[in-house]
Amino acid sequence: MDTAPRPSTSDLTVTASDLTFRDATDADVDALVSLIQSAYRGDASRAGWTTEADILQGQRTDPQGVVDVIKSSASKLLTVERDGGIVACCQLEHRGEYAYFGMFAVSPALQGAGLGKVIMAEAERRVREAWGVREMHMTVISVRDELIAWYERRGYRRTGKMTPFPYGDERFGVPQRDDLQFELLVKPLV
Repeated sequence: MDTAPRPSTSDLTVTASDLTFRDATDADVDALVSLIQSAYRGDASRAGWTTEADILQGQRTDPQGVVDVIKSSASKLLTVERDGGIVACCQLEHRGEYAYFGMFAVSPALQGAGLGKVIMAEAERRVREAWGVREMHMTVISVRDELIAWYERRGYRRTGKMTPFPYGDERFGVPQRDDLQFELLVKPLV
């Protein structure tokens, strides 16, 4: 077991100038699936604060799910690199009047360093400029209070609109509780 102390957040602070943003390509699929899995599922995800390991097991996504986002004419998978390696990603999908923000993952080793805030600001800027949308929508598992609070601090508001979790479809994981549902969060982009 590694007993080296984890660097403090102040040692890891990330700024936009440290990052390269680009659209994902087919060559990125395996790295992106690994990143997304590491941010949310299994023991590796426990190094960060976004883990879903206690509420969901199994996969978070699969290669086909990532390819589908990359190939869709209505979406992009924004890939974020630092020092030549992929450290984060997010899905941006044009849905008429608004953009959808999803598949957001930050390397657990960099969580808490400000990377998420930088990526969200860049994602919001890109959808305003590229698609002229005035709102960003996302869905979050409603029992993820800490994560929802983080999004609220970034200007997203809870709507109370819920959609069911896809129980029985292991492409989205294996639920460890029976009260999971998604809540819609919305932010005006002005």
